[in-house]
Amino acid sequence: MKLPQHDRYDYSPIHKRPTYEWPNGTRLAFTICNNIEHFAFRAGLGSDSAVTGAPQSHRNYAWRDYGNRVGIWSYFDLLDGYGLPASHNINSAVLEACPDLVERLNARGDEYIGHGRSNAERQDGLWEEDEARLIAECTEVLTRLAGRKPLGWLGPWIAQSACTLDLLVEAGYRYVMDWPADDQPFWMRTRAGPILSVPYPIEINDSPALIARQHSAREFEAMIIDQFDELLRRSEKYPLVFSIALHPFIIGQPFRMQALRRALDHVLARRDGLWITVPGEIARFCETLAPGIVPGS
Repeated sequence: MKLPQHDRYDYSPIHKRPTYEWPNGTRLAFTICNNIEHFAFRAGLGSDSAVTGAPQSHRNYAWRDYGNRVGIWSYFDLLDGYGLPASHNINSAVLEACPDLVERLNARGDEYIGHGRSNAERQDGLWEEDEARLIAECTEVLTRLAGRKPLGWLGPWIAQSACTLDLLVEAGYRYVMDWPADDQPFWMRTRAGPILSVPYPIEINDSPALIARQHSAREFEAMIIDQFDELLRRSEKYPLVFSIALHPFIIGQPFRMQALRRALDHVLARRDGLWITVPGEIARFCETLAPGIVPGS
């Protein structure tokens, strides 16, 4: 039986790969990927606090809007308190709707990552030329407001069409986080040249964990701690990426942020043995390694 396949990367078991160390001589990179999103009112796509697939209403719109009005500001304070760099997967529409975000992001020097125009839409159902326009529009807004062009992309709803990777490279993107296939970066093929896949978690991610699967904040705290402890153990053999994915309308709820603080206390007790970074720096470092070190190179 022949199944549909892709030609973006080859199979590469981790135990047969060359090893390397991250820039500070450690084997475990730690990054927090926050999502700053904007939604249509009573239309389009959008998650709900209690019911998967619930129709769009004023209630779930307002629940998500809490993230940009309240949750993100507490999250910024948390990052400042721990002295952490951060990246943000950003819908371009949110920056124009909430200009105060731009001021704080730029003051912190955080990394902007392309995340489409809005999470009220997906890009995988578009014609190729329409998807190219969406990517171009998002890129223009982020570049203009950040003062620098984004290097990385995460599609809204982690969705891709058959040609997304090609369009991203043609638009100047150097890495993508839509393919949760590994704990290490790996190179992928496109019609316009290679693009790097940087690990992004769909398990240690507050949206599927706390909303879709309805785990409690304390369960999510335990998931973060267990993921970290096991990856730290595995990193004795391999260089790995430990990433946490967050959304301020979810983790920004006060009771959940308390759980996040406890998890970070556990992780950062070992901060001297970590490379605390952002996805763009991971991509830049991988670009410097000799061919054959990173899978697909």
